[in-house]
Amino acid sequence: MSLIVLGSPRSWYVQDLERAGKSFSCPVIPAPFTRLAGSLGTKSLSKGVSGDLDLTKAKVILVRSMPPGSLEQIVFRLNLLAQLEALNIPVLNPPKVLEVAVDKYLALARLEQAGIQVPPTMVCQSVEEAMLAYHQLGPDVVVKPVFGAEGRGLVRVQDEDMAWRVFKSLTQIQSVIYLQTFLPHPGYDYRVFLLGSHCFTIRRKSSTDWRTNCSRGAVAEAVNQPRIEAIAKNVAQQISSDFLGVDIITTPDKTEYVLEVNAVPGWRALAEAHRIDIGKLVIEYLLSRSTTK
Repeated sequence: MSLIVLGSPRSWYVQDLERAGKSFSCPVIPAPFTRLAGSLGTKSLSKGVSGDLDLTKAKVILVRSMPPGSLEQIVFRLNLLAQLEALNIPVLNPPKVLEVAVDKYLALARLEQAGIQVPPTMVCQSVEEAMLAYHQLGPDVVVKPVFGAEGRGLVRVQDEDMAWRVFKSLTQIQSVIYLQTFLPHPGYDYRVFLLGSHCFTIRRKSSTDWRTNCSRGAVAEAVNQPRIEAIAKNVAQQISSDFLGVDIITTPDKTEYVLEVNAVPGWRALAEAHRIDIGKLVIEYLLSRSTTK
């Protein structure tokens, strides 16, 4: 059976893997998360499918995206992936890694416990607690969704009245309030991409936006930063994965902070900056993992 990628067939990354897979005579088949289903107590139905695709026959399953959903949907998706993993089907990243990395609070808590520097952060559920945190962490803070990527949903708040309105809006939709001190930086941060034994780093620069995500127009530059890469490798060790994206920022006082960990890392800007076929390396990595199970 082929390599199965949980993601949209319209995604650039899925299409890049389909292209790269041809070099290995290895078909790459996309499968939507929203059609995941699993059975119990019967042999007439597959233990795991996505639409008409039987996931139990996969060589390896790559999680390329985790679309938004209710708590029930997200928990079910992770549990189904765990069931497939229990059938000796490699799932990358494994559900236990996804569970940590998809949750910004849990990921940073794990890193702080390991002595890794993370931004001053408060996570709470009421306007009153959020305002107390704002006065402690502010007056310049960033409010983020606990689940989210590519800079979506980030709001920079520099005013007490605006803070109250933002926090009030979030509580009205029953969202957790996640806020961090805004860390001053020289207009760039680092993204370290870890893939097995490979480690690639880019500096993401933006002169027009405090967010340095390439999906928002930041420019990627290939760099060699041994100290930054050492921090990222330590992060990977704490998260128990060798396939991660790690975002790190250096403040004017030379302190390095880990901002986020991404267990579904993209590589488009990184491949262009380093002029390396990352899609091919990902296929090689997946095939190497499929033969070890």
